[in-house]
Amino acid sequence: MKAGWPLLGAALLLPPFLPISDYTLHIIILVLLWAFVYTSWTIMGRFGLVSLGHGAFLGLGTYVTALLWNHYGLTPWAGIPLGVVVAVAVALVIGYPCSRLKVVGHYFALVTLALTEVVRLSIVAWRDVTGGSLGMTPNAVPPESIVALQFTKFTWYWVALGVWALGLVVWHRVDRSMTRSAMDAIADDETAAAAVGINVTLQKLLVTTVSAALTAFGGALIGQYQMYINPDTMAGVGVSLQIVFAAISGGMYVILGPTVGAILTIVLQEFLRVLFGTRCIGAAATIYGIMLIVFIIFMPAGICGVIVARMRKRRAVAAAAPAAG
Repeated sequence: MKAGWPLLGAALLLPPFLPISDYTLHIIILVLLWAFVYTSWTIMGRFGLVSLGHGAFLGLGTYVTALLWNHYGLTPWAGIPLGVVVAVAVALVIGYPCSRLKVVGHYFALVTLALTEVVRLSIVAWRDVTGGSLGMTPNAVPPESIVALQFTKFTWYWVALGVWALGLVVWHRVDRSMTRSAMDAIADDETAAAAVGINVTLQKLLVTTVSAALTAFGGALIGQYQMYINPDTMAGVGVSLQIVFAAISGGMYVILGPTVGAILTIVLQEFLRVLFGTRCIGAAATIYGIMLIVFIIFMPAGICGVIVARMRKRRAVAAAAPAAG
């Protein structure tokens, strides 16, 4: 696995210099940005904190940044951190009482699902400012502006690549930290974890806020790249379901699992867009839900999880063969 990282790195440096269409480069950028968001979700999800509310954090990061730019002329360089702060504050408001009252499992998922709908409906209701269900477009500053965080696709590729790498670094740091051991213990038995001295509330809030902050950051960048935001695609139940599906289908226990999930979801999304056009608006969410159930039942470790398990089994068999001989 380690030997493949240099090859992966080399492959990621090539796309902007290859004779590919702008559309292909656009898809690659979307995959990298959404892979960052999916990786952010797994920081919570892999420890049993299954959130259906990450659409709320995504939407807050996106809309706060765009609204501050459109109405107050505040550069996204300042708007994005403010959007992240708002998302973290909301995560704390939801996460603290849930942790103290031991709201876990399906009940925690329902609370976060309600949070997503509250944020989406608030955006729709505030239509005079946000554009409501029609969405809004950040004010453009042609042709390219560092202050407005508006670049060409060539520049955006490197931004997306850097952000994607940041997500992997954070995932790896959490995976190698004491937080993982503490959260694994909490996921197994909160009472037992508290009995051995683990601050359950603190650890839960830590992973929740980190996950929310990264998701809001990713949402703001996606909004800046697409130059169009909509409450249904950036803050609704559909996008929350998309995040969960991508993370689980790719494999949330493997560092590249969310990236594989991003490739699957973005390609599927584009295929459905071409296939249905403006017809069957809810088809994508329905298909995500059906496929999520299928993966949970038949492939809970995800695509990458299955691949890693098979590789380990082969290595174990190869290592045992000489000993048996």
